[in-house]
Amino acid sequence: MEDTQLVKLAKNGDTNAFEQLLMKHREQLYRTAFLYVGNREDALDVVQETAYRSFESIGKLKNESFFLTWITRILINCSNAIIKKRQIQEPIEEVVLYVNDNTNEKIEMKEVIDKLQENYQTAIILFYYHDYSIKHIAETMQIPENTVKTYLSRGRKVLRKLIEGANTNEQTNIS
Repeated sequence: MEDTQLVKLAKNGDTNAFEQLLMKHREQLYRTAFLYVGNREDALDVVQETAYRSFESIGKLKNESFFLTWITRILINCSNAIIKKRQIQEPIEEVVLYVNDNTNEKIEMKEVIDKLQENYQTAIILFYYHDYSIKHIAETMQIPENTVKTYLSRGRKVLRKLIEGANTNEQTNIS
């Protein structure tokens, strides 16, 4: 059954339909939560809280075709709430960048992305790690598409400077 049909049923009180929706998207929800909170336990808490909040407010969803965008927005809000509550940074998958090929010095991409503003982090995670389109990111973040483009552009620029700064620091340490 398609998402839109399941959403219509869930909006009419069909708990089985809602459960099917969650099961269908559970892996993506978990991966997104994990990217934000950085550990299994918190990610599971985020997914559970997202399921609860979305079940409570499924009737407020106006367009059934935007279910995944809507629930992702709830998940991001739940992730940010846990992050703020526990006062930790939003980590990302461990991707290693080699700063200097000669010395094999490396930095983890999550360390660099953690230094970005929250809006830049969200846009970059959704675009590069989830392959969301600009339009989908705009809907998820509830901002205009041009703002998403700005966040991605500025986020990449800051990332480039941070990575180049790490490279410069490494070369200084060698000298």
